[in-house]
Amino acid sequence: MSADVVVLRADDDRRAPLERAGWVVSARSWGAQLDGARADRAELRRRLDAVADSVLVRELTRADVDLVLALDAATADDYPGDVATRHEPLTPERAVPTPSRRAFGAFDGDGSLVAMTWIDTHDERAETDFTVVAAPHRRNGYGSAVKAASLLALLDAGVRRFRTGGSSENAASIAASRALGYAIDEAWVTLRPGRPPSDQASTG
Repeated sequence: MSADVVVLRADDDRRAPLERAGWVVSARSWGAQLDGARADRAELRRRLDAVADSVLVRELTRADVDLVLALDAATADDYPGDVATRHEPLTPERAVPTPSRRAFGAFDGDGSLVAMTWIDTHDERAETDFTVVAAPHRRNGYGSAVKAASLLALLDAGVRRFRTGGSSENAASIAASRALGYAIDEAWVTLRPGRPPSDQASTG
């Protein structure tokens, strides 16, 4: 906790006392899990096939750094929510994929990177850091496609448990994650100080 913001699970016992003291929910977020044994590979491949005529989906490499940084900069202000879902802009160093931090992207006919997802892995576990699509290319299935590509590749690499999450304001991300097989199992709230109840009652 800090003096100006608190992030808690929605069912945390500390939430009610804070709200009684005047803290207010400024944002809501969620977490979800996909067990590898239950992954529907046919559905994941279908997501890739659905965009195959318009974009090339592949794993990102060091050679893609400039394109990664350009897309990251163009979408820096597009992440909804509060501190729990804040995106830290990539640096040139962090824009380079590694064996434990893999990334997948979608490229249009001009060779521009229009969507990407980044995943941190540890042994048999993987967690999505972020997924983003360039504004002019949204609602075309590209976000789902890059996530599907990452799931297929990581399943082949032996990953067995996948985590993802995001802002509750982002309905498209929630729908895409569910369609890929994730089950939402966590709800979170971000609280910030408001006026104490006695002060609120005295105004007006």
